[in-house]
Amino acid sequence: MLLTAPDCFSSSHLPFASIKNSTAAVILKRFRLNSVSRTGTSRRLCRASLITSPDSFEVGRLIGSYGFMNITSYSGLRDIEYSSGDLGRLGVQDVGEGSVKIRLYEGRIAQGPLKGTSVMFKVYPGQRTGGIEADMMAANELNAHAFLQSSSKGLCQNLVVLVGGFETKTGEQWLAFRSDGKYSAADYAKLTSEKISKNHSAGESSWNRFETEQILKRRRYFVIKLFQGAMSGLAYMHDHDRLHQSLGPSSVILNTIVEKDAAYLVPRLRDLSFSVDISFQNLEEDPGTFSEGLWRRAAAAGAFTPMEKRAFGIADDVYEAGLLLAYLAFVTFCEANVMDSLSLQRLLESTFRLDLQATREYCLADDRLLEAVKFLDLGEGAGWELLQAMLNPDFQQRPIAEAVINHRFTAGAVL
Repeated sequence: MLLTAPDCFSSSHLPFASIKNSTAAVILKRFRLNSVSRTGTSRRLCRASLITSPDSFEVGRLIGSYGFMNITSYSGLRDIEYSSGDLGRLGVQDVGEGSVKIRLYEGRIAQGPLKGTSVMFKVYPGQRTGGIEADMMAANELNAHAFLQSSSKGLCQNLVVLVGGFETKTGEQWLAFRSDGKYSAADYAKLTSEKISKNHSAGESSWNRFETEQILKRRRYFVIKLFQGAMSGLAYMHDHDRLHQSLGPSSVILNTIVEKDAAYLVPRLRDLSFSVDISFQNLEEDPGTFSEGLWRRAAAAGAFTPMEKRAFGIADDVYEAGLLLAYLAFVTFCEANVMDSLSLQRLLESTFRLDLQATREYCLADDRLLEAVKFLDLGEGAGWELLQAMLNPDFQQRPIAEAVINHRFTAGAVL
């Protein structure tokens, strides 16, 4: 039975269904053909062991769907491409949404040495529905994972693992990832802020000051470890000449959102469909399909040579990581609906023009934002110091990902 309609498996009570009678037009083969001229890339792709037979998978229930959107920075400083992969909850952030709608399914591997392994399917629509852009996004994501997973340094624990992919008769591209968690950092932040609101409305936040302080300590440790893991994944990508270019709270998947289990937390980056190859060979020969906006911003910032463009691209990812840190502080430590990602970005970029000291003074005057300020105040303002560096308007002054990891705030020294 060929799977085409997402609601065919929307019930959690339905058994897993095998994917049968799909065509053998495998995405991986398409990539090998397109990479013949680039021997280094082709060789690495062939080393990645991916399952490409649709008969090797079973599909479970539909988890949700999400889209992609292009957001222009309020200050005009930069254009940002966001993945709104919040398992279907685009909400008020559904601005300038693109045409590509992606579905997510539970599943498992049905045969071979990995039989029984749980996977999550990411399904890109065929050209008739999503246009050529959907095919290019799927191809780019597969290429990025295949390249990164072929590294002689081994797999990075802070990146999701691609186990296979195939194309159906209707042209849909199915990518299968090892299931290492179903919640994103956006889910964690949203659920935590809702819990804070619930406790405040019930009057449960202040009667036991010691317990409240312990909860805050656990939350601070969890958030810092979450951010540290995300930066480790980003540093690995940069070390392998790959940009993420879609980094945000929805693109960080978590194996747990229980703050007491922070010792076992492993954040992993996903959504590499806009990833950019910044190897010098690629910068000189092939600018890439999804990097036009990036290189326009680079040129506007005075980055023209391959080395300058590479440095700009890395700094651009670090900027997005800075916005992620700000989001984790101002959403996770505040009540629900006090702050969202777009309002926060507007506050930082448009209202205060990336002046973090002025931002702190403003937030300090709002009791609703007080815990976020206290979090960034740890270590005599180490969080603000790091944010200011990551969001520096001059891309040449931003730290690399490895330096962010080693900063006293990210390293946990402030705790």
